[in-house]
Amino acid sequence: MLLFKKMDTGTKMPTIGIPADCQRIGLLDFQLVGEKYITAVLDGAGCYPMLIPSLADRISARDIIERVDGVMLTGNPSNIEPLHYGGPASEEGTLHDPKRDAMTLPLIRALVDAEIPLLGICRGFQEMNVAYGGTLHQKVHEVEGHHDHREPEEGSEEEQYGPSHEVRFTPDGMLAGISGVDTAQVNSLHWQGVDRLGEGLVVEARAPDGLIEAFRVADAVTFALAVQWHPEWRVTGNPLSMALFRAFGDACRERANKRRCV
Repeated sequence: MLLFKKMDTGTKMPTIGIPADCQRIGLLDFQLVGEKYITAVLDGAGCYPMLIPSLADRISARDIIERVDGVMLTGNPSNIEPLHYGGPASEEGTLHDPKRDAMTLPLIRALVDAEIPLLGICRGFQEMNVAYGGTLHQKVHEVEGHHDHREPEEGSEEEQYGPSHEVRFTPDGMLAGISGVDTAQVNSLHWQGVDRLGEGLVVEARAPDGLIEAFRVADAVTFALAVQWHPEWRVTGNPLSMALFRAFGDACRERANKRRCV
């Protein structure tokens, strides 16, 4: 928590909204955000995390835009319902989160249009691709030519979130500039992946098998980047993750300063 304490000097911290996952626990519905994402916003971005309930019928994109300086779309065990990208029906037993789909998919373009910084992680990466008209592989490990990008089923947290494969950054791209390197080792905990890249998105990183691992929104005025791996995991111990979250946090601080001057 060192970074958070250092930056908490009386100046109002920028707010990063985090859309919640919707899960039923027992007989009740819950709106949830994983703690690792919350702490990454605090310790990595130096910003204040705010849960956004996934209740699209009651909370509009305008409501959110008026209250946040940035938005982070997190990972989640659920998959985007394939009806949103014209894909075949999911295999029986696949987890879905229609309330989150209803909140995030229309929100993404509204945030970019409103010049709100946006970071997508894993499911959030896939949401951003779908929002821009892209499609997904539902099981990358079954697609010829692609590797198995899933985490070890029986592994510990350290094994599941440990380095899995290399990614190569696009020369002169945003991630190359943020990180200062050409390649990096990242973790890999996903079944789904980009099939067709959405219109207006630009590749920022690829895995050795050619799978897209990061992209940005080409015409975004501010930070609008998505990664397939999980940089939020133990963010302060990973130079690439810290560089990514600091850049995101800086964009949110710039947005907050503009709002204060209006």
